[in-house]
Order: sequence, then C-alpha cells, then structure tokens
Amino acid sequence: MHIAESATVSDGASIGEGTKIWDLAQVREGATLGANCIVGRGAYIGSGVSIGKNSKIQNDALIYEPAVLGDGVFIGPAVVLTNDTYPRAINADGTQKSADDWIPTGVIIEEGAAIGARAVCVAPVRIGRWATVAAGAVVAKDVPNFALVVGVPARQIGWVGKFGRPLARSGEFWICPETGDRYRETGEGLTEEIQ
Repeated sequence: MHIAESATVSDGASIGEGTKIWDLAQVREGATLGANCIVGRGAYIGSGVSIGKNSKIQNDALIYEPAVLGDGVFIGPAVVLTNDTYPRAINADGTQKSADDWIPTGVIIEEGAAIGARAVCVAPVRIGRWATVAAGAVVAKDVPNFALVVGVPARQIGWVGKFGRPLARSGEFWICPETGDRYRETGEGLTEEIQ
C-alpha cells in the first residue's frame, strides 16, 4: 500500500493491499477500498463508499456516499457521482439543512464499467457490468450491461465488449472486432456467449 504524504485517509477507512492513494486525495471514515486500487490526485471518496478491487479513480473525481463500485471499475478524471436526488441548502421554512434533513442516495457501478472524464452520474442510478459512459455525459437513468451511452442527458448509442471497443451486429449476436467474443441481447443488456 502507498499513501502520499499529502493525502488525507481516515483511520476508519479500510484500504486493501497494494492500493495507491496519491497527492491531496481524501478518503473518509467507513470507506472500503479493495486490493490494488488507484486513487488519483485530489480525488474524494466519501464515508461508507465501497470500491472493489483493481479499480481506478482518476484525478479530481468525486465519489459521494453511499456509492458502491464493483471490481475493476474505471472512474475518469473529474467524474462526479452525486448523492442527493433533490438538492437544497435550506428546508422549506428557510432553516439550513442538516444531515438529518435528507437521506443520501447512491450510484451503483458494476464490475468492469468505465465512466469517462467529467461525466456526472445523478443518483440513484445503476451502471451495468462492463458498460461505458462517454466523457462529459450526464447519466440520469440506469445503464444496461455492456451499453455505450453518450450525451446530455445520456442516451444509448450502441454496445461495447469487455475489451471496451464498440461491438458489431452479426445476425443474432453482437461481436467484438478485437477478440471475436460474442454477446446476445437480454432484458438487462447483453450477456456473453460461452464458446
């Protein structure tokens, strides 16, 4: 494990073996990071956030609680995972909101998914396994497994495989041009065909 001298990591955080936390990053109490993660410069990991092994959180990303990231998730530079569906600084009577006045809602990102630079995921949303959210997208609804979404608001424009490349349609299958892996559409996105 490596924690940069200028990083702030709570004693109440659980940091997996081989994880690297770089300059000016902050990891709050109750956060759990799996083995071999990378947390980039200036990234923020909120209290109670769970990050699976082999995940990469790039510089200046903001991961607010109670986000849950699976194994091998990529979070690009300056990505924001929100936690307040209806944000307000004050209550209807004009008093300032406190932690007791709202319930945080989280973003769930499943295994192998990639979130491009400066994308925003507005809680509560689920990003499916191996999905790709393009740079600058604003995700306000769930993303199926292996989907490729772009834009504001994010919309699906295709499918990607585990290799990250767009898939090509071939009859009833979607084929990865790099690996030849085949995928079939289901109700939750794509599933891999075992060959």
